[in-house]
Amino acid sequence: MARGWASKSVEAQIDMAEDHRSAVLENTPAPETLELIRKKETILLSRTRVVRELNSAQNPRYKAVLSKALADLEAQLSTFAAV
Repeated sequence: MARGWASKSVEAQIDMAEDHRSAVLENTPAPETLELIRKKETILLSRTRVVRELNSAQNPRYKAVLSKALADLEAQLSTFAAV
């Protein structure tokens, strides 16, 4: 009797795992969406680095270069407003 119960338990666990896998696959965003999210996160990280360097920069020329880079990154971020 115990053996039959154990096999049913294993079968139920397998069914639950398969249901969980199918639910996860349904909720996974499309590869194109994932790529857009990665690009946005990369730009945000770059922006953070540029802002930090801009705050600590002493050379006016370097500050100008960083300001232009920051403006460019913010323009790129504006294209990702929907993501």
